[in-house]
Amino acid sequence: MKDFIVDFYCHEFSLVVELDGEYHSESEQAEYDAGRTFELEELGFEVIRFHNKAIEEDIKIVLEKISKYLQYTTKD
Repeated sequence: MKDFIVDFYCHEFSLVVELDGEYHSESEQAEYDAGRTFELEELGFEVIRFHNKAIEEDIKIVLEKISKYLQYTTKD
């Protein structure tokens, strides 16, 4: 099993929130991110990704998306 460092993690909901900078748009990094997301999901985590630009431009929308996920997710 690989070790991962994630940006934010909510244990109660097994939720990983990743914040992606510009280099995540590069094809090699995007491919790595997709594989990493797949592995995390295989381990039972939900992964939500946001580009830094979305956070900078409208943090309220980002927080609303996270909130909606938490509202409609049942805890195990």
